[in-house]
Amino acid sequence: MPRYKLTLEYDGTPFVGWQVQDGQMSVQGRLSEAVRAFSGEAAIPRGAGRTDAGVHATGQVAHLDLEKDWAPAKVRDALNAQVRPDPISVLSCDYVARGFDARFSAKARHYLYRIVDRRPPLALERNRAWGVFKPLDAEAMHAAAQGLLGHHDFTTFRSAECQAASPAKTLDRFHVSRHGEIIRVEASARSFLHNQVRSMVGSLKCVGEGRWTADQLKEALQACDRAACGPVAPACGLYLVKVDY
Repeated sequence: MPRYKLTLEYDGTPFVGWQVQDGQMSVQGRLSEAVRAFSGEAAIPRGAGRTDAGVHATGQVAHLDLEKDWAPAKVRDALNAQVRPDPISVLSCDYVARGFDARFSAKARHYLYRIVDRRPPLALERNRAWGVFKPLDAEAMHAAAQGLLGHHDFTTFRSAECQAASPAKTLDRFHVSRHGEIIRVEASARSFLHNQVRSMVGSLKCVGEGRWTADQLKEALQACDRAACGPVAPACGLYLVKVDY
């Protein structure tokens, strides 16, 4: 039984997230339907990250086991044909060893959050970025973000629905940069808590607006209290961009 590694991109707007949910359209569910349609097998792709409703991916990774040994290019093309017209694309498909697991073999996950800080509402960027309609201080946001690097209890930035065994995580990179009217927030870690990136970005926005200082952001982290978190950033600006193995 061969195991395949799939690299995918998708627009998360029409989906309830990656994970299968009864009676609702998920990325994993559509891929499972596509697998059955071309192969006749009831195989479920297992993803590296359970992206939430509305979250996008440019480099999600999943593994898939099939009884029949199909050529990887055939699997890629067949899946792409079957998921149309839904906004999912299998970018690549490769054989991997049986011990490979898209989730548990991952060494790092890289996320991007996109903010557009202009007064006019978003048209082309709608559902692709967070429009905040006021200028933000990206340099202050970057400086404050460095205070969250390292190993910490991230309870403040953890969803109440998070199922992780521990709130302790190591944040390896948290970088903010401006590119015209777009602010890019890049976060890297081996793994993240549920809603951690969106929660941290929402709190960084408070710094960008001048309502919080870098010290206040760090105090929010140290409070280990969800009530200390700023408003959670919307899902539309978040992208899973890469998974390292």
